[in-house]
Amino acid sequence: MIDIIAFDADDTLWHNETLYSDAQERFQKLLVSYDGDNGVLDELYETEMANLPYYGYGIKSFALSMIETAIKISGGKIAAREIQAIIDIAKEKKRAPVRLLDHAEEVIQTLSAAYRLMLVTKGDLLDQERKIASSGLAPFFDYIEVVSDKTADIYRAILAKHSVPPAHFLMVGNSLRGDILPVVSLGACAVHIPYPVTWVHETVPVSPYEARRFVKLDHIGLLPKFVGRLERQGAGPKSSNHQ
Repeated sequence: MIDIIAFDADDTLWHNETLYSDAQERFQKLLVSYDGDNGVLDELYETEMANLPYYGYGIKSFALSMIETAIKISGGKIAAREIQAIIDIAKEKKRAPVRLLDHAEEVIQTLSAAYRLMLVTKGDLLDQERKIASSGLAPFFDYIEVVSDKTADIYRAILAKHSVPPAHFLMVGNSLRGDILPVVSLGACAVHIPYPVTWVHETVPVSPYEARRFVKLDHIGLLPKFVGRLERQGAGPKSSNHQ
């Protein structure tokens, strides 16, 4: 029996990674006079990883990492107008309208009529709150959790907070690292719905045991039918790939 169905937000309910991809492309072009096309994005990624303990996830962290990378690649010669251009890229992404994925709204509406729904999203609090409000989906969620990261310990605390046994919790998301593997490690079930563009940080290996603990759907529109089948079976996922 499922008590709560939880959803990731970015790239599960609405588009997000494409904004970062566009920002990276513009950032690379901005630094072409300092480093050509060589190594800019690799250097940016290394900086992002080093900065995660300090700034966490989200667009502000990304902006600071872009600025730090630009200073390093340019040998400190980056001009103030170019720093401003980087800041403008970040501000533009923070103002970007929320674009729901196909089927997301009708699926949330449908499932909210029969289940308690939870939104579990990580990143900058102000930005996440803006997107949640702009999405129009907030009224359908019984609980909203904005967290700094998604780990097994954080999910364990969320389950305890809402008194939900892991076996009665279903998580839906696009990230294996953040949405799927930590949840199945607790004995809960998960549905992986890949997004066409995936940040390399979210790409992790999956063991055969882990693969048996979640299913993969091609798009979110297939979720209600899968949930119905799961309830009829009265058990967790048995296969890692449901098309």
